[in-house]
Amino acid sequence: MEVRAEKPEDVEAIHRMNAAAFGREDEANLVDQLRGGISTFSFVAVESEQIVGHLFFSPVAIAGECADNLFVLGLAPVAVLPNYQRQGIGTFLIQHGLKECDRSGCKAVFVLGSSEYYQRFGFISAKEKRLRCEYLVPDEAFMVLELESGALNGCTGPVKYRSEFNKLG
Repeated sequence: MEVRAEKPEDVEAIHRMNAAAFGREDEANLVDQLRGGISTFSFVAVESEQIVGHLFFSPVAIAGECADNLFVLGLAPVAVLPNYQRQGIGTFLIQHGLKECDRSGCKAVFVLGSSEYYQRFGFISAKEKRLRCEYLVPDEAFMVLELESGALNGCTGPVKYRSEFNKLG
């Protein structure tokens, strides 16, 4: 299996793959709307010339107290085709993506998801860093991983996703 950055010719396959993985079009449409924005990162897992997984990062903003120029991203969505799930593809995509985010100068990554799953990558509750999600979600479901130790020191308040996320049901 190969993990690589998305290519222009992958767009349709990524859309179909996200729709299949989530059983609806919402996440696929979200990726289409966010794609090409400043500081977005899109990675695919390819096996036998077929896209079987996808991972997307987009900028988020700390709306409370924080340095103005702090580069932080949100990890969402991550998807794997149903027939390829539970084979480590999502884990491999996330590990690769986090390394690339770090190389690009990103200081921290936020995610909204299963604490049991994301803790394996080093994510902790954002509440421990005095940060919270703009959406009403359990504290344990909104997590952060500092790619640079101490990058979020002094930051407090809500973390805001791009407005395109508000359309997710």
